[in-house]
Amino acid sequence: MSSKVGNVMVMFVALIHAGVAVVEMFFWKEPWAHERLNQLLTSSDVAIKAAPIVTNAGLYNGFIAVGLVWGLRARGGARIQVFFLVCVVVAGIVGAFTLRDWVPLVLQTVPAVVTLLVISKSGA
Repeated sequence: MSSKVGNVMVMFVALIHAGVAVVEMFFWKEPWAHERLNQLLTSSDVAIKAAPIVTNAGLYNGFIAVGLVWGLRARGGARIQVFFLVCVVVAGIVGAFTLRDWVPLVLQTVPAVVTLLVISKSGA
């Protein structure tokens, strides 16, 4: 596959994390943003109390998105891309275990692993 396909996939992973960052930082207190985690958050009050922690996690997701875009823009950015994609893989695995939910694996880990495979095959 061409490096253009890999670049599009890196951008896709970056957009996922930018979206997660926006939701966690600005919309977490809205029921639609946290109701999926009902097994951990027993009420909206608990979700609102967790908001500062979630905002911090959102900031980290934003850093991942920015790092991936940086990797696309930097000369010789393949190593930067690989670093941030590996961070995404680890975050998805840890998220799946700590949240006891499969969504981080699907939303984070799978796209990042596929992207790593594509960019490694394209010689990036």
